[in-house]
Amino acid sequence: MKLRADVRKDIYELIIKTIRNKLEKYNPETKHKPFHHRLLGKERYAMFSFIQSMNTTFGMSLFEPIGVLLAKSSGFEAVKSYDLEGDISDEVESKISQIMNKLRSGEKDAELDWEREALIKEMSVPYKIDKHPDSTVDLYVKKQDGNEHYFDITSVKPNMKEFLALKRKLLEWIALRLSHEDEIKPSKIHAQLAIPYNPYHPEPYDRWTLKGLYDLKEEILIGREFWDFLGGGEIFDDLLDVFEEAGKYLSEELDEYFKQFS
Repeated sequence: MKLRADVRKDIYELIIKTIRNKLEKYNPETKHKPFHHRLLGKERYAMFSFIQSMNTTFGMSLFEPIGVLLAKSSGFEAVKSYDLEGDISDEVESKISQIMNKLRSGEKDAELDWEREALIKEMSVPYKIDKHPDSTVDLYVKKQDGNEHYFDITSVKPNMKEFLALKRKLLEWIALRLSHEDEIKPSKIHAQLAIPYNPYHPEPYDRWTLKGLYDLKEEILIGREFWDFLGGGEIFDDLLDVFEEAGKYLSEELDEYFKQFS
């Protein structure tokens, strides 16, 4: 399956616009770095600093809107930076804390999906409009079959502390969604981590901090699996080609821009 021409064009234009906006606003926080500049040269260091600052830009300004474009092209509902309103009772919050404590201690005395079942059984909270501190979902997708997917698009190498915090967030998203009055089946709610690419390619993603905390089949989508899911088919290679084409188009523009730092 190929990316539709119109979707490919939209993604290409989004990349170009995002990089140009970044260049227009880019201003290195530290302009005087004598050791780095003498060793690497100001132009090389400016390019390095710019690339580092792009990490955040990739998440919010590229990955999220590209996710929306791909999901909508597949006929799904999709919203970036989605506010998941709802309520979590003290009882359910306590249950989440119990789950997290067991996961930290490495207990494996139940089914893979036991933490979700525990939440469902304890859920008795009437819906009320409320803004939970950690309720912003990077990408919300609803498929034609009614399945709802709540994605946190995370960095490619979270440490143990970050993975624990993300796990708690996913459990809280499930609880928030289940607090709504509409009678959605819990099996149709999927709170998931999306890791945009596999930094260990061609080897499988093997981050030791991931082990024991997640149902890997249900809660984690990595690289090709994530983008193909959104695009409704095997579109990952096409997506990478669009990035390559945009990079070639911007190449001279980027070179000219960074000459000012020489």
